[in-house]
Amino acid sequence: MFTGLIEGVGRVAALEPRGGDVRLRIAVGSLPFADVALGESIAVSGVCLTLIEFDAGSFAADASTETLGLTTLGGMVVGQAVNLERAMRPTDRLGGHLVSGHVDGVGRVLSVHDDARAQRWRFAAPASLSKYIATKGSICVDGVSLTVNAVDVEGFDVALIPHTVSHTAFASTRVGDPVNLEIDLVARYVERLLSAREHP
Repeated sequence: MFTGLIEGVGRVAALEPRGGDVRLRIAVGSLPFADVALGESIAVSGVCLTLIEFDAGSFAADASTETLGLTTLGGMVVGQAVNLERAMRPTDRLGGHLVSGHVDGVGRVLSVHDDARAQRWRFAAPASLSKYIATKGSICVDGVSLTVNAVDVEGFDVALIPHTVSHTAFASTRVGDPVNLEIDLVARYVERLLSAREHP
């Protein structure tokens, strides 16, 4: 589990095709990395990956064909900035919201506008996810926990404060770029409970 509070911005250092899927090497950049361990989970732009090898400044993780097809990882290029977060510990503060790192779909940046010192970002979301997005609810965009300011049939809006922009890969994200979306876990389980009641 993750919180959606980004700990560092890294970069894609290498993409190595392996038997139909890909091994990624991520340069960790500003991610705290001193006590890393093999097998732990790291969210890469919101995608939970298992660390399979590492050195002082980078780590490798395998991405399956499923992951490559359902997230933005399949379109990443060497040098691309990525948001990084290590898995939360039970003693951590939960400053964002509970994030699983299991991406529900890929959206797209529709617009970015200044809003005083903040920025108003608008994202398109797949129709299949729109029903789970609620005003003042939480959503995870490229691994970042955000509060939804407005939602309609085309997508949703969020406000990014200057700290969020400068301390995440949003600093290099542009209009038209794809983004990983993970809906709030609560919405997913509420739907499942209701459908189970309708069809016992």
